[in-house]
Amino acid sequence: MNEYDSEKMLDVLCHECDMQITKNESEADVLLLNTCSIREKAQEKVFSQLGQWRSLKENNPNLLIGVGGCVASQEGDALARRSRHVDVVFGPQTIHRLPELFDQVRRDKTINNNKAVVDISFPEIEKFDCLPEPKADGPTAYVSIMEGCSKYCTYCVVPYTRGEEFSRPLKDVMWEVKSLAKQGVREVTLLGQNVNGYRGLDEHGEIIDFSLLVYNVSKVNRIERIRYTSSHPIEFSENLINAYAELPELVNHVHLPVQSGSDSVLSAMKRGHTALEFKSIIRKLRKYRPNVSISSDFIVGFPGETDKDFEDTLKFVEEIGFDQSYSFIYSRRPGTPAAFFDDDVKLEVKKERLQRLQHLINRMSSEYSNAMLDTDQIVLVEGLSKKSDKEYSGRTENNRVVNFSVPQEVKDTVIGNFVLLNISDVFSNSLRGTYLETLH
Repeated sequence: MNEYDSEKMLDVLCHECDMQITKNESEADVLLLNTCSIREKAQEKVFSQLGQWRSLKENNPNLLIGVGGCVASQEGDALARRSRHVDVVFGPQTIHRLPELFDQVRRDKTINNNKAVVDISFPEIEKFDCLPEPKADGPTAYVSIMEGCSKYCTYCVVPYTRGEEFSRPLKDVMWEVKSLAKQGVREVTLLGQNVNGYRGLDEHGEIIDFSLLVYNVSKVNRIERIRYTSSHPIEFSENLINAYAELPELVNHVHLPVQSGSDSVLSAMKRGHTALEFKSIIRKLRKYRPNVSISSDFIVGFPGETDKDFEDTLKFVEEIGFDQSYSFIYSRRPGTPAAFFDDDVKLEVKKERLQRLQHLINRMSSEYSNAMLDTDQIVLVEGLSKKSDKEYSGRTENNRVVNFSVPQEVKDTVIGNFVLLNISDVFSNSLRGTYLETLH
């Protein structure tokens, strides 16, 4: 979601303010920092970066510095007071107002008022109504279908920084997908803090759930892969599971955060589901997609997590057979209910548990990759490889990066198309493939 928001910030400034992107900070007239407050470490980086930008502001008083995203939403005026060289503080729902916010800063400076302009309101759908037409940058694209979260898990700051859940109307989402498809996009990733909780209205005012939205997106010409993130187990409906039996466009990969394999921890987190209910979802999915790749999120060392709770999580991971995970040590977030819990798990215990969990999932991920050796895989070619400009790179359905070379005669045609590769080598973070043919 932050990547999507960053792209939209650039679209707004380049489209409405006639600005150009520079990779040299010292040349910039405007510096924007898009932030995340989901974990303490990410928030600490914000003030570290702003400290580095202070000298640029001292050397160029006309430089405008803006801070957006969830830290901006959470801190508001306090951020401006702490970092007085910041000119604009804006929330995730007000990125479309950047031009007028910067204009206000310039007007205020003419009357010797150096106070930052702060707009961290939640105008909901207004943001999407005011953004420029989406522009594709390659064959894959993000499409935000909803924002906010109403689940209020005890550890999570998102409902307080992005607001309650709201869904874009079906016609708006479809317009964006179709616009991207006309520009060569072949794969879309549908975005939301709780994406499968989508409840948008169609042209008749009827509520469309996430599964129906996916069916609609699958009918768009040239869209041949659909991904989505981030989902929630309690919104993973039977209709969505059935879609995996009927829609080949839904990739063979699901990211479904669980956070813990212990029911007592899940209850303390206010997740609203049990470990058994999560396993039931995966079992039903694998009925239609036996080889579906499952990734997830885990929080280690949540307040009250005992040795048995953690062992339950390891057993749970073994039973599911996760392919990948985003796993982190619990960090207290101000303003959340868990911030008032007794953080009674020692840091060294948290680190040891995290290491064990990551080692287990890395082993499973390696097994998944090794099982792909000498198999034929369909890959969407996204561009040149990061490893070599003489090779190309793309992703498999289960989200593996594959690097490969192609014959001279097809070099000008593979980017943006699907190719068939034979997986010839396996590495820790990528695969290598042998080109067989371009499919379409």
